[in-house]
Amino acid sequence: MSKKIVVTGIGASSPIGGTASESWESLLAGESGVRTLEYDWVEKYDLAVKFAGQARVKPSEVLARPVAKRLDPSSQFALVAAMEAFADAGSPEVPSERLGVDWATGIGGVWSLLDAWDTLRESGPRRVMPLTVPMLMPNAPAAAVSMHLEARAYARTVASACASSTESIHNAFEHLQAGLADVVIAGGSEAAIHPITITSFNSMQALSKRNDSPETASRPYSIDRDGFVMGEGAAALVLETEEHALARGAKIYAEIAGGGVTADSYHITANDPEGHGAIRAIELALAQAGATADEVTHVNAHATSTPVGDPNEYTALAKVFGDRVNTIPVSATKAATGHLLGGTGALEALFTVLAVKNRVAPPTINLVNQDPATPLSVSVDPQPLGDGPQLALSNSFGFGGHNAVVAIRSYDA
Repeated sequence: MSKKIVVTGIGASSPIGGTASESWESLLAGESGVRTLEYDWVEKYDLAVKFAGQARVKPSEVLARPVAKRLDPSSQFALVAAMEAFADAGSPEVPSERLGVDWATGIGGVWSLLDAWDTLRESGPRRVMPLTVPMLMPNAPAAAVSMHLEARAYARTVASACASSTESIHNAFEHLQAGLADVVIAGGSEAAIHPITITSFNSMQALSKRNDSPETASRPYSIDRDGFVMGEGAAALVLETEEHALARGAKIYAEIAGGGVTADSYHITANDPEGHGAIRAIELALAQAGATADEVTHVNAHATSTPVGDPNEYTALAKVFGDRVNTIPVSATKAATGHLLGGTGALEALFTVLAVKNRVAPPTINLVNQDPATPLSVSVDPQPLGDGPQLALSNSFGFGGHNAVVAIRSYDA
């Protein structure tokens, strides 16, 4: 029998807020978390792109110093978001063997890896930290969350580029359905604002170059969009079965109704222009939710602000929704946060949870002249969703042809 899986806790550290509630309030207020990078290495390497969506609150300001110094920033962000989410869920008293972790990252501990390489070149092998490998490995964030919360059911890691943490949420959904745990902390984190990643993405012509106006650089669906903006941070959701949540008297934000994960098998960086993989991911999510496309009331789009990616996603949405595609309220929240890569899906799922709970589609900032090739009903201001039941989709598509979608339903006990 299918179980109803609900969200009972949320946590985030993002470019627009140090917590989930701060991030949501800033999003509704139309704030941008993108700003000029004030690091010596920007000028040292003469970077062509000099801005990014940096976390508003550094994790070192939240974590105890002995804890923070043993973790890569990607793990620090993970721990901050997971701690908040678990506390928000009421710190459920669940046997350790029934508490699981589904976490994600797109790149992992790039700072730890490249700092160690610099140390080796400049100071020799004796100066390389013995914790280098445990800090750089992609499963380190999941391990940090698991050890801190004593989650012993499992601690699994997804690395599917920009679809990673949406996939981790769907994995949590299925693991709860399978009875592998009673409570799961799901999410993703990324801390890859580093000269090598900025330079590499820029070499691909993927990044916006609006150094003169960083806060308006990410402009999904705009006729003059010129690339995405890098971001960093983490988001976490506490998931459990409705039965378990009600038995312990937990508050419930929303229901994770289903999900879909597919592959384009098309190109290592470009998504399928016909949207076949994205369409199947959406259809799988709706089927698992026991819903039809006509029931969808809101979409949090992947919408990275790239010239090619935004129209391709529109193509997929149009094939799923038909004539309704231009009337469904769509939010593109990367305009405010930048693109958190492996952490972006979890943050956007969190925003979607709050959208259906509060029945409001958050705004898409920086959209002045909408591209006629993407004639969606984009919410440029907070848009009410109405009083009835809500069913929303949160889309994520990543390099390698990874597609992941979760369907989120409003919860009305």
